[in-house]
Amino acid sequence: MHFDLRQSTRLLVGCVLITMLALPASLLAQTHVVSQAEIHKELINNTQTRQKNLEKAKQLFSLDVVRKSGEPAQLDPARIDAALSKLSDAELAQLASRADKLQGDFAAGRISDRDLLLILLGIVALVLIIVAVR
Repeated sequence: MHFDLRQSTRLLVGCVLITMLALPASLLAQTHVVSQAEIHKELINNTQTRQKNLEKAKQLFSLDVVRKSGEPAQLDPARIDAALSKLSDAELAQLASRADKLQGDFAAGRISDRDLLLILLGIVALVLIIVAVR
């Protein structure tokens, strides 16, 4: 009986080895669900989206009304740009969305210079607080 166990073990090991050698290497290799090209493409899209959102936010803060009104409050454009760059992608996307809406409302005359200034000062304060907390 001891002989049968040894022979069965050898037979089992032999079958496993033959099966492993007979399978194509492509089946044994780990396959990725997402290709490197798709990952690269997604990274480029995310980078481009972030850059567009950053430009929208910077454009809002570069409006003449904002620059002129920011001087008495000593809002340093370089500090604002640095703070914007430190925002997460989600925070930056939300800010860019709000910037689009504000610029549209301002251009359509739905908000005054004073209202725009107050909103922007609030946004600047929020951005600086978010960056300071990190």
